[in-house]
Amino acid sequence: MSRIKKIILALLILFAGIQFIHPAHNKSGQVLPTDFLKIYVVPNNVQTILQNACYDCHSNNTHYPWYSNIQPVAWMMASHVIKGKEELNFSDFGSYSSRRQISKLKGIANQINDDEMPISSYKMMHKNARLSKEQKDLVMDWMQKTADSLSANN
Repeated sequence: MSRIKKIILALLILFAGIQFIHPAHNKSGQVLPTDFLKIYVVPNNVQTILQNACYDCHSNNTHYPWYSNIQPVAWMMASHVIKGKEELNFSDFGSYSSRRQISKLKGIANQINDDEMPISSYKMMHKNARLSKEQKDLVMDWMQKTADSLSANN
C-alpha cells in the first residue's frame, strides 16, 4: 500500500472515530423567569428576529440542525455557543444588574450596526439570521430605546 493510501486510510479511520465523541447539547428545555423575553415586553417582530438570529448562541436553548451531529462541526458549534453565552445570555438577562443590562442592550445595537453579529458562519447556514437593513434598524432602535428607558429610571 502506498504512503498516500495509508495516510488517507488513517484519516478516514480518525474521522470515523471522532464521530463517537459528542459535546453536551445546550438545551435546557425551559424558559427561565430571567429570560429576556420574560422581563421585557418585546414586540413580536423584534422577538422573532432575536430568536432566529441570536438565541441559538446566546441562550440556554440551542436549536441543533442535522449537521451538528457531524464532527468536528459539533465541537465548533459547542465552542461558539459557550463563547456566545459568556458574552451575552438571553436566558439569564434578568439576573444582570441594571447597569449591565443597559450596557448589553447598547452593545447588541452596536454589534448589529457594525455587522459583527450574527457572525458570518452562522448567517451562511441560517437564512433567517441574514438581517435586512429594516430588520437591523428595528432591533437597533428597540434596543437603544429600551436602554435609554432603563438609564432614565436609574
